[in-house]
Amino acid sequence: MTELDQVARFLYEAGTLKQSRRTGWWMAGVRDPESVAEHAWRTSLIASIIAKLEGADPARAAFLSVWHDSQETRTGDVNHLGKKYLGGEADPQAVTADQTAGMPEVLASTIRELIGEYEDRESAEAVCARDADKLECMLQGIEYKAQGYELAQRWIDNSRSRLVTKTANDLADQLLSMDPLDWLRAVLGEKSS
Repeated sequence: MTELDQVARFLYEAGTLKQSRRTGWWMAGVRDPESVAEHAWRTSLIASIIAKLEGADPARAAFLSVWHDSQETRTGDVNHLGKKYLGGEADPQAVTADQTAGMPEVLASTIRELIGEYEDRESAEAVCARDADKLECMLQGIEYKAQGYELAQRWIDNSRSRLVTKTANDLADQLLSMDPLDWLRAVLGEKSS
């Protein structure tokens, strides 16, 4: 087995996140919630925006966000209620160490360092990435609520209350003041509702 064998295996493993649903949304009645991969994509985009506006490195913040839920290939997306019965959550750094075992050390150490930085939440980029994770959940909640899932309000409120940076808080206020389709109306030259 070569070092690239383990990288190739991980790429297949990472693909499972495209089918892994974010389970907390089931409690809000969402029949077919977003996948973990869909969440990670928009979180990365949001992290780059927050970081740029906060004076942090947007590429680093996005890089942290791309990897922030990668451990869920092994643990699944355990929602808040589930964590109560499982005694918390699995250690992301321990899961990452298992995932990267056998990879080229230059790659494995980079991934382990990313997860450590994200979990420590000490760098400006990690704070921006964490805010992006919460802001993306809030944004998804707004979209689900607009689709008729009224119970999504709990996720909107909880995510909103956990934001730290000025940019994330200001952006949250702006998102809450809009309809999810205002962007389309603007493109089509229609008035907002």
